[in-house]
Amino acid sequence: MKVDFLYIWAHQSDIIMKIAIYGREFNIEFSKYMEELLKKLNENKVEIFLYNEFYNYLLTTHQIKPKISGLFNKNGLHEKVNFMFSIGGDGSFLETITYIAKTNIPVIGINSGRLGFLANISKEQISDAIDSLLAGKYSYEQRSLIELKTSSQMFGEFNYALNEFTILRKDTLSMITIHAYINNEYLNSYWADGLIISTPTGSTAYSLSAGGPIVHPESKNFIISPITPHNLSVRPLIVPDSCSIRLKAEGRCSNFMASLDHRSEIFDSSVELLINKANFYINIVKFPSTDFFNTLRNKLFWGVDKRN
Repeated sequence: MKVDFLYIWAHQSDIIMKIAIYGREFNIEFSKYMEELLKKLNENKVEIFLYNEFYNYLLTTHQIKPKISGLFNKNGLHEKVNFMFSIGGDGSFLETITYIAKTNIPVIGINSGRLGFLANISKEQISDAIDSLLAGKYSYEQRSLIELKTSSQMFGEFNYALNEFTILRKDTLSMITIHAYINNEYLNSYWADGLIISTPTGSTAYSLSAGGPIVHPESKNFIISPITPHNLSVRPLIVPDSCSIRLKAEGRCSNFMASLDHRSEIFDSSVELLINKANFYINIVKFPSTDFFNTLRNKLFWGVDKRN
């Protein structure tokens, strides 16, 4: 679902925009763009809150001393901010959502390297993106998440994924068997290296490399993609995200690996995994210059012909 908003921050002197920034390490070429971003925010009297490790990294590695209003750490944000910036790639973006989870704080992904699907603001677009943000020229895309429930309380309080949930083999070269049920109706026993349950957002991530389809972010579904299945006739399957998916793994070894986006845990064959759509969304800021189809063309080189 896309929700359009128009704010008039620039015309309301009594309103101060607050922005939190989470980031990873970046190469030296991006340093000047990081300085440009911070300078532009300061010039527009935006209050900046930096992730403390990223703040220290800027100081020590790039000799950038940001003018900020505060810091936040792994315990999360204590200030109510208007937007969260993610500096890095899609991996950084996935880490960023763990800090804003159910807060409804919109996220803006700024790519410090190659073009990403989530971090889709290139370094050359930073200035224009800030101008659009301050002028209220943007909209929100609501992205659904996966919620994982287990009897062992895996992944603690943040048992959610924006991209995908994955089961993988561990401590063995043999394939594993994953029994899958949809709304308690038997689907299949996947004999494979693993199984991916993906959101539409995650359809361009791990699921794509496993042969899964590209799905528009506003689609309401899950993609079930086996990883190198034994039977070539076993293909990825799309089901409505209103479904409940139940999984059980078994194999020659009793331990398996489960991942939610970038986080992973080990579990044994006694654990049953229940996957549902989360009851909240992540709001991603969309600017006029950013478009899903344009990102597909650029990222996947659609339409590129060396004869041109």
